[in-house]
Amino acid sequence: MSAKGFWGRMPLMLSFHIVTLFPEFFDSPLACGLTARAREKGVVAFSLHDPRAYSPDRHRHVDDRPYGGGPGMVMQAAPVAAALRDIPERGRILLMSPGGRPFTQKTARELAFEKDITLICGRYEGIDARLQQIFPVEPVCVGEAVLNGGETAALAVMEAVARLLPGFMGKEESGEEESVSDGLLEYPHYTRPDVLEGLPVPPVLCSGDHARIAEWRREQSLLTTLRMRPALLADARLTAQDARKLASVLREKAGRNLSFCLVHHPVRIEGKKAGTSSLTNLDIHDIARISASYEMGPFHVVTPLEDQLRLLRDIVRHWVDGPGTAGHPDRARALSLVSPAASIEEAVAAIKARTGFRPLVLASSAQWPKGKNAPAPLVPSDVRRMLAAGPVMLCLGTALGLSDDAVRLCDGQLRPLRFLSYNHLSVRSAAAILADRILGDLD
Repeated sequence: MSAKGFWGRMPLMLSFHIVTLFPEFFDSPLACGLTARAREKGVVAFSLHDPRAYSPDRHRHVDDRPYGGGPGMVMQAAPVAAALRDIPERGRILLMSPGGRPFTQKTARELAFEKDITLICGRYEGIDARLQQIFPVEPVCVGEAVLNGGETAALAVMEAVARLLPGFMGKEESGEEESVSDGLLEYPHYTRPDVLEGLPVPPVLCSGDHARIAEWRREQSLLTTLRMRPALLADARLTAQDARKLASVLREKAGRNLSFCLVHHPVRIEGKKAGTSSLTNLDIHDIARISASYEMGPFHVVTPLEDQLRLLRDIVRHWVDGPGTAGHPDRARALSLVSPAASIEEAVAAIKARTGFRPLVLASSAQWPKGKNAPAPLVPSDVRRMLAAGPVMLCLGTALGLSDDAVRLCDGQLRPLRFLSYNHLSVRSAAAILADRILGDLD
């Protein structure tokens, strides 16, 4: 949407209604800077509503002990509900809560089209949950840090939304350009003097060449985002040129410390019975290609059967050194990662010989850990942190999955990939999902 169309659909004035136990908290923030000017111009308006004024208690209490026990106090719903009902036009009702959906620039853009917005600032351990059954409340969270109450979060929401309104900023383009609405962080800014303590301004910014300046700023936005918040790039609007720039950046590869180990023994083959499964050509090819795509370490394939090991070596030889390599260099590169092993212990020894460290051995399974007191299984972010410390070997079971004996050889177990619905992925599909969840595309 063009900037003209974006602003053309917005209300003439946006009214924020703030429900808070501390109205004085907002006195200074709403009376200075651009916010104060916007109020004077009629771009935004604010009203404050204190639930204490609606408390039936003569001491104006608005909190009480939680049902079920536990620490702290809980805000009562009745005074907050009375305060809400006293607002003639509530519009959308947002509850500042660490348990809400993340507040993003996309959310701010969406809210900028509203005529009225009500913000509830929680305190104590939270607000009686029944409030959300009485009113169409939308819990939102501005970040993972713990705050004393919702007032600071409400200020962040109001400023993010208000600065998008026409007439709020000194220059209409500023509200869009300074945001992360395209998924990228801002490029660095410079001003006079030309040289500060021996540090000059980048020459391109003084060149007068606007095309080069725009290109430099785009590159800096990409690099800053990659360095500081790479997760944003997953949803950023990137061009092919952007992708080439990101790919050219030398950086530490987390994937080099992660290896798959495709286990054919011991695996579950029938009920609780353990045994040995046969190699599958598709599994070898696809998991090798996954390992190459995510720049992982060697791909270990475990089978104790000598005829299966010979078959595996023949497959690898055909694609890496034989006729298969002609015209298929990418396949040859992937299959060169395959490392045959007669046992899980042999694969562990191979990684220790290559890196100098024994790897953490983790089990991947469609089953939850057994035992009433079994610890909660690991998640992909746990594995990502482990990779920063040293090598990790992730075991993938063929047939019906890793046997109990195989799981006991492991230092930990991952949570099933699918546990809310159908859960019967092929091993190569599971490998692809695990690699992406652990490493992503921008490790």
